[in-house]
Amino acid sequence: MDIEDLSERVSAGERRALARAITLVESGRADHRAQAAELLAALPQDRQALRIGLSGTPGVGKSTFIESFGMMLIRKGLRVAVLAVDPSSSRSGGSILGDKTRMDLLSREANAFIRPSPSQTHLGGVARRTREAVRLCEAAGFDVVLIETVGVGQSETVVAEMSDLFLLLLAPAGGDELQGVKRGIMEMADIILINKADGDLKAAATRTCADYAGALRLLRKRPQDPEGYPCAMTVSALEENGLEAAWEAMEKLTDWRRSEGWWDRTRAAQARYWFSEDVKQRLLSRLQEPEARAALKALSDEVAAGEADPSVAAQAFVDRLGG
Repeated sequence: MDIEDLSERVSAGERRALARAITLVESGRADHRAQAAELLAALPQDRQALRIGLSGTPGVGKSTFIESFGMMLIRKGLRVAVLAVDPSSSRSGGSILGDKTRMDLLSREANAFIRPSPSQTHLGGVARRTREAVRLCEAAGFDVVLIETVGVGQSETVVAEMSDLFLLLLAPAGGDELQGVKRGIMEMADIILINKADGDLKAAATRTCADYAGALRLLRKRPQDPEGYPCAMTVSALEENGLEAAWEAMEKLTDWRRSEGWWDRTRAAQARYWFSEDVKQRLLSRLQEPEARAALKALSDEVAAGEADPSVAAQAFVDRLGG
């Protein structure tokens, strides 16, 4: 593979080249990992998109919201990339990858790019290489990158480590004030959007929004937020109501964080986090080497037979690995 040619085509905004580049960075093969590192190093480093993480329970309407929201942004002249993470089966390892099918209108737009990826049992709601896929989308000149998570629940916070804004989508009647003050994902959210605020559910959505707005006031004030944030708002992806107001709230928060220096500080902290994570993953990958697996099995058999203490055997293995 000609990495220099691929880098130039990605930088020129070619969608086919971008898709090929994401396939390369998602590969687990050692030669592909080396090529992916070379590609990422060759890309422009000065391009930044607004990274928006989006989480919510399954069935809350994440895909419908992304399509309506993405179409609105495109009408404003922005280029939008969507990285949708689909849950992988713990039994077969497969994924449906159906998010692109749900976003029929958006997928046909020339200024949009949609890439579904399997989570491959990676915890935290995102795929292992989602961060690198975000970098590729930025290099391809996209203005906004939407990262849709699996939708696993309140522990889904890894996406906050790769996004500038974290949106939490909730359904009407999805909880009360007590639910709103629970730790975890609620503490990470910058804006809570109560979706499906239309038809018979509109009144319930308004009540739910009021509950969560009250709950947010009980949470400890975060230094990276201006007055009035985090906030709760109602939207209807189906009727496209509230999307403009939600975008204005996002722009206001982003502008404040840029002017106060929080944008750069957050990006720097995220870079440190992912450096640490990459080191951990590389150390874990060494456990799959034949010599390491053989040593691990031998010590494991000794522990199972009662011939060695687990802690002592673990230390011996780590010492051998480091030596």
